Amino acid sequence: MSTVMDTAAPGYRPGRTLPLRVEAMRQLRRRRTLVIGGVLALLPFIVLAAFQIGGTPGRENRTTFIELATASGANFATTLLFMGTGFLLVIPVALFCGDTVASEASWSSLRYLLAAPVPRARLLARKFTVAMAFSAAAVVLLPAVGLVVGTAAYGWGDLKLPTGATLSATEALPRLALAVLYVFLAEVVVGALAFWISTATDAPLGAVGGAVFASIITGVLDAVTALGSLREWFPAHWQYAWADALQPQLEWGGMVQGVVLSLSYAVVLLALAFRGFATKDVVS
Repeated sequence: MSTVMDTAAPGYRPGRTLPLRVEAMRQLRRRRTLVIGGVLALLPFIVLAAFQIGGTPGRENRTTFIELATASGANFATTLLFMGTGFLLVIPVALFCGDTVASEASWSSLRYLLAAPVPRARLLARKFTVAMAFSAAAVVLLPAVGLVVGTAAYGWGDLKLPTGATLSATEALPRLALAVLYVFLAEVVVGALAFWISTATDAPLGAVGGAVFASIITGVLDAVTALGSLREWFPAHWQYAWADALQPQLEWGGMVQGVVLSLSYAVVLLALAFRGFATKDVVS
């Protein structure tokens, strides 16, 4: 096979096909990328306007991150991360990963990429890498803009915690960065699921919707306390473990379990994606 290929296409190098920068620019120019980026960048301003109109969040029986949102810029950023965890940040991850292969099939351009020829495994690896890079940017964008907007509105100060403790502003930044990193790693399983479905269907919305729906279902099941310890096998069970990074004494237990579970599921799902796509009859 290699001899025939070398004879038919002198100078052909599989490792030089579909460079990351080419795929990244293709995805960056897409309208859905610009829309998602715009929405995430605009959301902190919308939340700020809501607080300005409605006043300081009222405290009920227990204090939450939302009730402390106006305490400082760090608190405002943490509040946005709290709001985004569980659903809002799932959407861009599922969109970037679920749309990447299925959209090529729906446009009837996938077969032309493979005819370039781009090796199938390399095509998937490049697309998933770029999709996760954009997903990471989306996860970082929301709290980063929130930190800037919150600091401008409420000043630079200590991070007040629902427990009544505080973290100094200089200590809060690396802790908040760790929390954002955890949220991204916890969402890898969503991206892997969306990517697997994307390799098996020609409908981008089906891949995106399937991953989002699965995330919602696991969240609902996690709320069923009758399941007991079985809930610990649901990625949704650990989605708010990032709050342990913001405790006065950093706690790793929940975050380690959440990351290990997310990455373990992701490896299995990616293996299914690569195996299925290797023998798939691509006609679109």
